[in-house]
Amino acid sequence: MAGRVLSRTFAALSLSAALASLTCRFAGSNSFPSCWLHPNSITMFDSNGATKHFHDKARTSPYPGSKVERSPVPNEKVDWLVVWPEYCPVEYNAESVLAGPTWADPLLSESNFSPKFNEKDEHVDRRSKNGIYEIENGRPRNPVGRTGLIGRGLLGRWGPNHAADPIITRWKRDKRGSKITHPGSGKNTLQFVAIKRKDCGEWALPGIYKGYVDDPRNTDNAWMETEAVNYHDDTGEIMDTLALEAGDDAGKVRWVDISDELSLYASHSEFIKLVAEKRDAHWSVDCETDCRGR
Repeated sequence: MAGRVLSRTFAALSLSAALASLTCRFAGSNSFPSCWLHPNSITMFDSNGATKHFHDKARTSPYPGSKVERSPVPNEKVDWLVVWPEYCPVEYNAESVLAGPTWADPLLSESNFSPKFNEKDEHVDRRSKNGIYEIENGRPRNPVGRTGLIGRGLLGRWGPNHAADPIITRWKRDKRGSKITHPGSGKNTLQFVAIKRKDCGEWALPGIYKGYVDDPRNTDNAWMETEAVNYHDDTGEIMDTLALEAGDDAGKVRWVDISDELSLYASHSEFIKLVAEKRDAHWSVDCETDCRGR
């Protein structure tokens, strides 16, 4: 009994922290919020048919929290492999970063600062989940391409700035505690904790994803990366009775059934689909036929 109470208490604390991060995540040990994390990108293909992703939000102006306008970067000039001698990005470093907080790197010009890029640099992980990134003139180079702005902007670290995103799920159950199956697919229905955005009224969640994030704070020299973790209550004994409270910038927060009929913010439906597949839960009636035929 004591063990169950302890588990529920721990779960309540964990869920409270996770819900807070649904609307405002923190990158690594940094103290700055990661409130704009949406893994959106323009999907393109190279001459060999390989998929290439070009950021979109990372080229938007003005830069968050400022009136700084980026140098325009057209889609065809994002890739560093495209020769563009006229490229002249704007440099911007937020005052909050230049003030030297503990979560931010010093200036590269400081003599006592020698970051080990692409390595675990003491307590700072400067490795990218996308692989090795290039260093040009002593500065790390955004692995996805040009953004129209150099420096760090609002980001604390040169190179990758890491964040973690929780996705909380449970099985949908009836009053007797039995799992509810979907009549069309015959698979159990999975639920996740979602927030309803005030700006557009759509349900949202952090994406099941590991790697570069198309974030409006990204620059040519600093960028956001995230890794999503699925916290799943398989028995329903831990999460079912916990109260859900929305953050200041969220309209509502509740358990939502997972299916392809749900309208999710941006490309989040692709990420929640991965959760359903991982848990062998219901996603789409049509998909079940396709999946069996594979």
